[in-house]
Amino acid sequence: MKKILLLLVVVAFGFSSCSIKFNGTSIPKEMKTVNVLFFENNATLVVPSMAINLTEALKNTIRNQSSLNITTNNPNAVFSGNITSYDIRPTTIIDANNSRSAANTSPMSRMTIRVNVKYTDNINPKLSFEEPIERFIDFPNTGNFSQQEPDLNKKVIDLITQDIFNRAFENW
Repeated sequence: MKKILLLLVVVAFGFSSCSIKFNGTSIPKEMKTVNVLFFENNATLVVPSMAINLTEALKNTIRNQSSLNITTNNPNAVFSGNITSYDIRPTTIIDANNSRSAANTSPMSRMTIRVNVKYTDNINPKLSFEEPIERFIDFPNTGNFSQQEPDLNKKVIDLITQDIFNRAFENW
């Protein structure tokens, strides 16, 4: 019984010295603030609202998945970057027999968004990075893309912002 109690005390003490979250990320106690700069849209194909949507989605991801405050005044870390590519291309799903899938009765398209992200960690500069993040979504090409585009953009942007958040904070 004493061994079990001692083990529980050791485990509790070990966990009390670090910050742990159950979503796979852990942010150090000294990290309190971040700044998210506007992600400019430098893609050849430009959707006017994409830059603001990406910037705000990243802020919302940080607010919803951490206790970090977003500030412009001496932040502990800074996110910046730009949208470098936005692409819509036809695609086909190929099955194991190297033929068009029977489930794919309508033509498919793929929306891809690529973002160059720079994360500057002012507390631990070794955790800073600059790299591209790209995500895509396949969708049936029903001929009415303009109605699908806002929802598809949101889905891909949500994937990208989650990747940015995970890349910045999964190392801790």
